[in-house]
Amino acid sequence: MTLQGTSIIGAARGKGTEALGKSHNPATNEYLEPEYIAATHEELEHAVSLADSAFKEYRHCSGAKKAELLRAIASNIEAIVEDLVARMPLETGLPEMRVRGEAGRTCGQLRMFANLVEEGSWVDARIDRAQPERQPLPKVDTRSMLRALGPVAVFAASNFPLAFSTAGGDTASALAAGCPVIVKAHSSHSGTAELVGLAIQKAVADCGLPEGVFSLVYGGGRSIGQSLVKHPAIKAVGFTGSYGGGRALMDLAAARPEPIPVYAEMSAINPVVILPGAAKERGAQIAQGLHGSMTLGVGQFCTNPGLIFVHEDYAEVIAKETASLVAESASSAMLNSGICDAYCSGLEALEKHDAVTQLGKASAGEGSNQAVPALFQTDIQTFTSSEELTNEVFGPASIIVTYQSEEDLLGAFATMEGQLTATVHGTEEELAEQVALTRLMEDRAGRLVFNGFPTGVEVCASMVHGGPFPSTSDGRSTSVGTMAIYRFTRAVCWQDCPQSLLPAELQDGNPLGIQRSEV
Repeated sequence: MTLQGTSIIGAARGKGTEALGKSHNPATNEYLEPEYIAATHEELEHAVSLADSAFKEYRHCSGAKKAELLRAIASNIEAIVEDLVARMPLETGLPEMRVRGEAGRTCGQLRMFANLVEEGSWVDARIDRAQPERQPLPKVDTRSMLRALGPVAVFAASNFPLAFSTAGGDTASALAAGCPVIVKAHSSHSGTAELVGLAIQKAVADCGLPEGVFSLVYGGGRSIGQSLVKHPAIKAVGFTGSYGGGRALMDLAAARPEPIPVYAEMSAINPVVILPGAAKERGAQIAQGLHGSMTLGVGQFCTNPGLIFVHEDYAEVIAKETASLVAESASSAMLNSGICDAYCSGLEALEKHDAVTQLGKASAGEGSNQAVPALFQTDIQTFTSSEELTNEVFGPASIIVTYQSEEDLLGAFATMEGQLTATVHGTEEELAEQVALTRLMEDRAGRLVFNGFPTGVEVCASMVHGGPFPSTSDGRSTSVGTMAIYRFTRAVCWQDCPQSLLPAELQDGNPLGIQRSEV
């Protein structure tokens, strides 16, 4: 497929005049054709206008019609997998296996949302029938359900070019809710975005839906992104990226005349606790799992375990085995030079810390933007008194923190910021005794992992990929799993409404056959 390097504005292509540059291979520093062109503000305005117009029709589409679109997008992505395999590794340094796996996950979550909206019960239909004879006052008939919020701006992620980008979870859940989507492409994988964007554009046309249901815009700096968030027709934002980027969007959205929600996944260090019994019983096995988790995807997963708490009497086997595995690891190219520079700065800060010891570090390989896996160790007193040790080092690095008592461990957790995950390894007997720790984990994280590892997020109905601030902007939400659809909805109540005006989900007789709450 020949790439044009321009935005997708509804059913058309952008033209623009401002060159953004070519995509860049992080491993070889080679530049890839074509040159990408920024959307003009006129094109952005047109994309938002199309989305606003499309919302008037798309919001009322049946679950079956929205399911048709989501499945068509999935089928179109599957049809271009070989094109993605050819392009995405050149832009990201990620291997072919990752491309195929992430494409499968992306298509799987699209079909998951298709099944959800086709079945229909997700709207949470509630019916309280009138009781005109009730004393002392009659009861009116009220019926409520969730409705689509409006056009959504989605900012593609750097570290998941498919599953958290153009057709990723934010886009899939917004489209499932009935919201048109405008995606701001990420400069790290412009060609991948264009390929997927064309697949969505075709699906919208083939399903006979308004062209404004989807657009994809390119832009350098912050101008296009800020204009998108500030536009009065945009009603919500989905973002996966850095704390600084997410916080800037939150502030921008809050300062609007009509503030809107920003669902931002930002940063986490995902603490792992290894209790004494587990360390003694299977320390080497746990160390192997930790190494695999911290180096998976060159450590560029938001659930990468950045902290490992181990009792000082049992830390040696974990530290020695993990350090050995880290030292034998291969360095790999990170997604872009900015991420690599930030990782190297994080490593340098840890190496210079007076009370932090480097246990193991891999050798730097050939090529550009190489991330070198590294493992460090400190004690819990240093950790709790050094705020900088709670900063995320985005990449294949972790810190072992030794503790002396359960009180020390609980104290450290009590001061920790919000996380995406918190993990504990223990024997069955140990875990049964960790009520206090488990409750602290629940306070600090969106997903609690027992005798496992945080990387690897299952796409399913019960998954929560979110957590208290600053891991996400709104700890009540998730960006993975079917609950993600609720981010882009609002509740509407109909009081004493004629049957002819009620949505099918709320009509007497339940014509859609969905599960409802009725009184």
